[in-house]
Amino acid sequence: MALKEVLLGPLYIARALATTFKHNTKPIVTIEYPERQKAVPPRERGKHILHRYADGLEKCVGCELCAIACPVGCIVVEAAENTPEHRVSPGERYAKRYEINLLRCIYCGFCEEACPYDAITMGPRYDLADDHPDKFIAVKEDLLEPLSASISDTAIPSGAPSAQPVARKW
Repeated sequence: MALKEVLLGPLYIARALATTFKHNTKPIVTIEYPERQKAVPPRERGKHILHRYADGLEKCVGCELCAIACPVGCIVVEAAENTPEHRVSPGERYAKRYEINLLRCIYCGFCEEACPYDAITMGPRYDLADDHPDKFIAVKEDLLEPLSASISDTAIPSGAPSAQPVARKW
Protein backbone atom coordinates (compact mmCIF):
# COMPACT_ATOMS: atom_id res chain seq x y z
CA MET A 1 0.00 0.00 0.00
CA ALA A 2 2.76 2.45 0.88
CA LEU A 3 4.63 1.73 -2.37
CA LYS A 4 1.50 2.49 -4.37
CA GLU A 5 1.09 5.86 -2.59
CA VAL A 6 4.72 6.73 -3.20
CA LEU A 7 4.42 5.97 -6.91
CA LEU A 8 1.05 7.66 -7.43
CA GLY A 9 1.83 10.70 -5.21
CA PRO A 10 3.59 12.71 -7.94
CA LEU A 11 0.69 11.95 -10.31
CA TYR A 12 -1.82 13.37 -7.85
CA ILE A 13 0.34 16.45 -7.30
CA ALA A 14 0.70 16.98 -11.06
CA ARG A 15 -3.07 16.68 -11.51
CA ALA A 16 -3.71 19.26 -8.75
CA LEU A 17 -1.15 21.66 -10.21
CA ALA A 18 -2.74 21.28 -13.67
CA THR A 19 -6.11 22.29 -12.21
CA THR A 20 -4.53 25.30 -10.49
CA PHE A 21 -2.72 26.49 -13.62
CA LYS A 22 -5.86 25.96 -15.72
CA HIS A 23 -7.81 28.35 -13.45
CA ASN A 24 -4.96 30.89 -13.45
CA THR A 25 -5.40 31.41 -17.20
CA LYS A 26 -9.10 32.34 -16.88
CA PRO A 27 -10.03 36.07 -16.90
CA ILE A 28 -10.53 37.82 -13.56
CA VAL A 29 -14.17 38.55 -12.72
CA THR A 30 -13.61 40.62 -9.59
CA ILE A 31 -15.08 44.12 -9.79
CA GLU A 32 -13.09 46.85 -8.09
CA TYR A 33 -16.16 48.02 -6.18
CA PRO A 34 -15.74 51.66 -5.26
CA GLU A 35 -14.15 52.62 -8.58
CA ARG A 36 -16.36 50.46 -10.81
CA GLN A 37 -19.86 49.33 -10.00
CA LYS A 38 -22.14 46.78 -11.57
CA ALA A 39 -24.94 48.09 -13.73
CA VAL A 40 -28.18 48.29 -11.77
CA PRO A 41 -31.25 46.70 -13.37
CA PRO A 42 -33.89 49.28 -14.36
CA ARG A 43 -36.46 47.92 -11.88
CA GLU A 44 -34.06 47.79 -8.93
CA ARG A 45 -35.58 48.86 -5.62
CA GLY A 46 -33.04 50.86 -3.67
CA LYS A 47 -33.16 53.84 -1.34
CA HIS A 48 -36.34 55.88 -1.43
CA ILE A 49 -36.59 59.27 -3.17
CA LEU A 50 -39.13 61.99 -2.37
CA HIS A 51 -39.81 64.00 -5.52
CA ARG A 52 -40.50 67.68 -6.14
CA TYR A 53 -42.29 69.59 -8.86
CA ALA A 54 -40.28 71.71 -11.29
CA ASP A 55 -40.90 74.84 -9.24
CA GLY A 56 -39.46 73.22 -6.10
CA LEU A 57 -42.70 72.35 -4.30
CA GLU A 58 -42.80 68.87 -2.79
CA LYS A 59 -45.11 66.32 -4.34
CA CYS A 60 -45.87 64.72 -0.97
CA VAL A 61 -49.06 66.10 0.56
CA GLY A 62 -48.81 64.11 3.80
CA CYS A 63 -51.73 61.77 3.09
CA GLU A 64 -49.94 58.91 4.92
CA LEU A 65 -51.07 56.29 2.38
CA CYS A 66 -47.46 55.08 2.05
CA ALA A 67 -47.25 54.53 5.82
CA ILE A 68 -50.55 52.65 5.81
CA ALA A 69 -49.48 50.45 2.87
CA CYS A 70 -46.12 49.56 4.43
CA PRO A 71 -46.34 45.96 5.69
CA VAL A 72 -43.60 46.42 8.30
CA GLY A 73 -44.53 49.92 9.47
CA CYS A 74 -41.17 51.52 8.81
CA ILE A 75 -42.57 54.82 7.47
CA VAL A 76 -43.59 57.68 9.77
CA VAL A 77 -45.44 60.65 8.28
CA GLU A 78 -46.69 63.67 10.21
CA ALA A 79 -48.73 66.15 8.20
CA ALA A 80 -49.06 69.89 8.73
CA GLU A 81 -51.20 72.56 7.08
CA ASN A 82 -49.77 74.78 4.35
CA THR A 83 -50.03 78.49 4.94
CA PRO A 84 -49.92 81.26 2.30
CA GLU A 85 -46.58 82.47 3.74
CA HIS A 86 -45.05 79.01 4.03
CA ARG A 87 -46.08 76.88 1.05
CA VAL A 88 -44.30 73.51 0.88
CA SER A 89 -46.58 71.48 -1.39
CA PRO A 90 -49.41 72.37 -3.80
CA GLY A 91 -52.05 70.75 -1.58
CA GLU A 92 -53.62 71.91 1.66
CA ARG A 93 -51.18 69.81 3.66
CA TYR A 94 -47.57 68.73 3.46
CA ALA A 95 -45.38 66.17 5.19
CA LYS A 96 -43.84 68.01 8.13
CA ARG A 97 -42.01 64.88 9.27
CA TYR A 98 -41.18 62.01 6.92
CA GLU A 99 -38.94 59.21 8.18
CA ILE A 100 -38.13 55.74 6.91
CA ASN A 101 -36.32 53.14 9.00
CA LEU A 102 -34.10 51.57 6.33
CA LEU A 103 -33.10 48.68 8.60
CA ARG A 104 -36.71 47.64 8.95
CA CYS A 105 -37.70 48.29 5.32
CA ILE A 106 -38.05 45.19 3.14
CA TYR A 107 -37.92 47.25 -0.10
CA CYS A 108 -41.20 45.81 -1.36
CA GLY A 109 -42.31 48.96 -3.21
CA PHE A 110 -45.81 49.09 -1.67
CA CYS A 111 -45.22 52.71 -0.59
CA GLU A 112 -44.44 53.61 -4.19
CA GLU A 113 -47.61 51.93 -5.45
CA ALA A 114 -49.83 53.46 -2.77
CA CYS A 115 -48.83 57.08 -3.44
CA PRO A 116 -51.46 58.79 -5.63
CA TYR A 117 -49.11 61.71 -6.42
CA ASP A 118 -45.99 59.71 -7.39
CA ALA A 119 -44.20 61.54 -4.60
CA ILE A 120 -42.09 58.58 -3.48
CA THR A 121 -40.18 56.14 -5.65
CA MET A 122 -37.54 53.53 -5.05
CA GLY A 123 -34.26 54.77 -6.46
CA PRO A 124 -31.34 52.79 -7.89
CA ARG A 125 -28.99 53.42 -4.94
CA TYR A 126 -28.30 50.15 -3.15
CA ASP A 127 -25.03 50.84 -1.29
CA LEU A 128 -26.45 51.72 2.10
CA ALA A 129 -23.73 50.33 4.36
CA ASP A 130 -22.84 52.36 7.43
CA ASP A 131 -21.29 51.89 10.86
CA HIS A 132 -24.11 53.01 13.18
CA PRO A 133 -27.80 52.00 13.26
CA ASP A 134 -28.97 55.59 13.83
CA LYS A 135 -27.73 56.52 10.36
CA PHE A 136 -30.32 54.18 8.83
CA ILE A 137 -33.23 56.40 9.86
CA ALA A 138 -33.71 58.41 6.66
CA VAL A 139 -35.35 61.77 7.40
CA LYS A 140 -37.14 63.98 4.91
CA GLU A 141 -34.04 66.04 4.09
CA ASP A 142 -32.11 62.86 3.19
CA LEU A 143 -34.90 61.57 0.96
CA LEU A 144 -35.81 64.75 -0.94
CA GLU A 145 -34.30 65.00 -4.40
CA PRO A 146 -32.21 68.09 -5.08
CA LEU A 147 -33.93 71.04 -6.75
CA SER A 148 -31.87 70.68 -9.93
CA ALA A 149 -33.06 67.09 -10.45
CA SER A 150 -36.69 68.25 -10.66
CA ILE A 151 -36.28 70.37 -13.78
CA SER A 152 -37.11 67.50 -16.12
CA ASP A 153 -40.14 66.60 -13.98
CA THR A 154 -43.71 67.44 -14.89
CA ALA A 155 -45.31 70.71 -13.89
CA ILE A 156 -47.84 71.10 -11.11
CA PRO A 157 -51.16 69.50 -12.04
CA SER A 158 -53.84 71.92 -13.15
CA GLY A 159 -56.02 73.16 -10.36
CA ALA A 160 -53.19 73.94 -7.91
CA PRO A 161 -53.02 74.80 -5.01
CA SER A 162 -55.28 71.80 -4.38
CA ALA A 163 -53.18 68.93 -5.69
CA GLN A 164 -54.69 66.33 -7.97
CA PRO A 165 -53.50 62.77 -8.44
CA VAL A 166 -51.04 62.25 -11.28
CA ALA A 167 -52.15 59.83 -13.99
CA ARG A 168 -50.22 56.56 -13.86
CA LYS A 169 -47.83 55.85 -16.71
CA TRP A 170 -48.74 52.19 -17.08
